[in-house]
Amino acid sequence: METFDLTAHPAFPARLVTGVAARILSLDGNWLTMRWKVEGAQELVLPPFAGRARTDGLWQTTCFELFVKDGEGYAEFNLSPSERWAAYDFTGYRAGMAERAMERAPVCTPRRGQSVLIFDAAIPASALPPLPWDYGLTAVIEEDGGHKSYWAIAHPPERPDFHDPACFAGRLAAPVRP
Repeated sequence: METFDLTAHPAFPARLVTGVAARILSLDGNWLTMRWKVEGAQELVLPPFAGRARTDGLWQTTCFELFVKDGEGYAEFNLSPSERWAAYDFTGYRAGMAERAMERAPVCTPRRGQSVLIFDAAIPASALPPLPWDYGLTAVIEEDGGHKSYWAIAHPPERPDFHDPACFAGRLAAPVRP
């Protein structure tokens, strides 16, 4: 699967973070696993451990996100280093928002070094729409002093908006049947 070097929206550049890479590691009958790698993470603000629970507003600090297009609608998954998570369905661009049903909570695992953060996340496969789909891997990065940057595979020009169709730049094909 492809690794994407995410870019910060030019209107909100990072201070010390020099790069964010993201990729889908695997998808099987049980889990979709993903990884984000943040370089230059010395002043990265991480929310404190809070345990697995559905929580709104995670994007207000460091948070990693997956957007999956499902026909006209799409699903949004917010995954926090605190282990908190959220999942939403939209019927169209920022329209018809509702909580997405989840049988099991996602698993979020941050690992931090002096200047690197590795964030692994697993979403139950049962919570995902059937393949194929277009998707976006994104990140909200907060650094010391409340400085935020918004990272995505692709951005709309004016302002960061992970819901914009331009951000659904990844494609995961349906499995080929022999």
